[in-house]
This record gives sequence, structure tokens and C-alpha cells, in this order.
Amino acid sequence: MSSRHRSTSGSAAAIIIVVADVMAFILGLWILMYLLDANRANDLVDFVQGAARWLAGWSYDLFTFNEAWARVVCGYGLAAVVYLFIGHGLANRMRRL
Repeated sequence: MSSRHRSTSGSAAAIIIVVADVMAFILGLWILMYLLDANRANDLVDFVQGAARWLAGWSYDLFTFNEAWARVVCGYGLAAVVYLFIGHGLANRMRRL
């Protein structure tokens, strides 16, 4: 394998890891803001909530716990874990090529 190919796949893997980590960070930040009852009228809180809802669109209402905090933690937390797992797994696989 050429060093150029190895360098390209290493750079792509690093980008994938950064993207996955940023997505998981946004989701984790929203969970923290929700649990700490952040002011939803604040622009930053509104932005983080919107981004998290978009990122977790497939999972944020997946669970039907009676407690709202449990739904937020599980729904958004699941999305964060999936993004980390898939992103890091894909990056590791690319590095092995």
C-alpha cells in the first residue's frame, strides 16, 4: 500500500471521528442543558436543542417513559452512542485498509 493512500485514508478517518464526536457532543450538551433546565428562550440553548433534535430525529421519541427526563436521556443518548460507535468503527476500518 502506498504511503499516499495510507495518508488519505488516515485523514478521512480523522475527519469522520471529529464529525462523530461533534455530533455526540451536541447531543450530550442538549441532554445536560435539559437536565439543568436551561433557559429555552436563550439563543444558544435554542440552537443546541434544534441541532440535537435534527441529529436525533430518528431516536428522540423512540422511548415512552413516563418521566420526560428519561425520554430525553435515552432518546438523545442513544443517538450519541450510535454516532460514536459507527463513526469510530468506520474510521478504524478505514485506517486498516
